[in-house]
Amino acid sequence: MFDKLIKIFSSQPGEIQKLLKTDIHSHLIPGIDDGVESYEESLEIIERFYELGFRKIITTPHIMQDFYNNEPEVILAGLDELRKRVAETGLEMELGAAAEYYLDETLLNKLENSDDLLLFGKNYLLFETSFINKPLYLDDFLFLAQSKGLTPVMAHPERYAFVHNDPELVESLINRGLLLQLNLNSLAGYYSKEVQKMARRLIDRKQIHFLGSDCHSMKHFDAMAEAMRTHHFQRACALPLLNYSL
Repeated sequence: MFDKLIKIFSSQPGEIQKLLKTDIHSHLIPGIDDGVESYEESLEIIERFYELGFRKIITTPHIMQDFYNNEPEVILAGLDELRKRVAETGLEMELGAAAEYYLDETLLNKLENSDDLLLFGKNYLLFETSFINKPLYLDDFLFLAQSKGLTPVMAHPERYAFVHNDPELVESLINRGLLLQLNLNSLAGYYSKEVQKMARRLIDRKQIHFLGSDCHSMKHFDAMAEAMRTHHFQRACALPLLNYSL
């Protein structure tokens, strides 16, 4: 089925983007993390998303102890303001918000205390880790999150050195219920050639469950648009991505 879809999309390249209508990872609420700097910038990027065929954006500000100590109330207030401004433009884009949590002891404490977390879809919890070392808390986190009825989604695994250094780790984590979200920009070589190779490898092995822009700025958007012209973007869209069910 996968190879059959690739042949169809290769012969009709304009059709493939009609499938990917929902983005699940971005930083489009200004002033609360390292994402956009103004609502004007957000509106410009959202309009460009619309032009590419997207009709829903779930933006995901960072929540990271000592760096981005965002509370759900702050993020949701920013979402309300963003929705209001988008509505004023007349653009028919559905907007939602979750968060990109940093995996550390603080997140474990939130789970243990059953704190309110910003999730998306079917109780999906988006998280990131150190880019260098495998987190000490990873096993405990997976068990605790799943015991709370949540499904952990690892953001941009192709960017982590510990994933590059342990080729069998990904399959092991997937078998334990972890889902993976690949950054579109990785397919354009935006981060590095090594990250690009890992992104392609994960797609070829059918180990990706979500695609996300991780868009922080117009610069990121331009790289994403370039990535969407690649063969591996077509291959990724032919996977049974969970974006399609959101």
